[in-house]
Amino acid sequence: MKYQVEASELSYLTSIMRIGDSKMPVVLKIQSKVLKTMTDILLGKGFQWILPVILAKSTDPLWPDPGYSIEDRIEVEVYGTRVKTMQSMIVHKRVLVSLGPEKIFILSPNIRIESRKRMITGKHLYEFTQLDLEVAYAKMKDIFTLFEELIVKSIEVIKKEMREELELLSRDLRIPTAPFRVYKRAELEKEYGDSWEEEISRTSKDPVWVTDIPRQFYDFQDFETGEWRNYDLILPEGYGEVLSGAEREYEYEKILKKIERDGLRKDDYRLILDLAEKKLLKPSAGAGIGVERFIQYICGLKHIGEVQPFPRIPGIVPDL
Repeated sequence: MKYQVEASELSYLTSIMRIGDSKMPVVLKIQSKVLKTMTDILLGKGFQWILPVILAKSTDPLWPDPGYSIEDRIEVEVYGTRVKTMQSMIVHKRVLVSLGPEKIFILSPNIRIESRKRMITGKHLYEFTQLDLEVAYAKMKDIFTLFEELIVKSIEVIKKEMREELELLSRDLRIPTAPFRVYKRAELEKEYGDSWEEEISRTSKDPVWVTDIPRQFYDFQDFETGEWRNYDLILPEGYGEVLSGAEREYEYEKILKKIERDGLRKDDYRLILDLAEKKLLKPSAGAGIGVERFIQYICGLKHIGEVQPFPRIPGIVPDL
């Protein structure tokens, strides 16, 4: 059964898919400035810029993430072998920082065929890009500090150098104060219930970190306490989650146990398992920030599709 959308909502969704929209040049100028600011900072800190992978035998399972809503997983045959489109480069990042450079980042395209019910959330796309990074031997607080610098500096640059563009968008953008506040998921659930993300996003003036979220096998979990050493970054003004990351599992027995617990195919993660068994999988931490979501927030846009020249809105397949 197809998801039904109100005529007024459909009209709005189709209207934002105009390549010649007057906002688009402004949005793209701001996006270019943000990406230059962030990548310059990372390169200055000794990160290596890696080009993305699109097709692979192994990709992020996105399970059992509580935010999971994937309708379909795209697989194709290449040279007689079944491969998947990239849902995130977590597997590749873990392998690379273990065997190669220990500080990497990627502007990584991800394909996640979201439920078409999410077409009107204003936050979801079925093709999007993450500024994705990983650091060997890093801890959660290291990633917090790094992304706080990337976010605050980017907003400072936009406020200083792109005043006219912000005025054209009628955007009064606040420069957040770092360090951002940190919450545990359980305390937010106790206060707000299942709608904790929406409530903390609506009531916060600055971005906030939320930790300890039961998620995929590669996020570090303390088996004694049950605590997950992972995190989301929630934007204010109702824009919601923009970044997910974690310290990573690196011990063979723990990874194997969690893969089996989650009902995943061990063969899909054979290389990580082999490296862990040989004690070559280094501890690391990382995260990926959704580029389109962050630009949507900076520009103060109603729908994330307004960021893309060729919007990939769930349930809608455009001509281009």
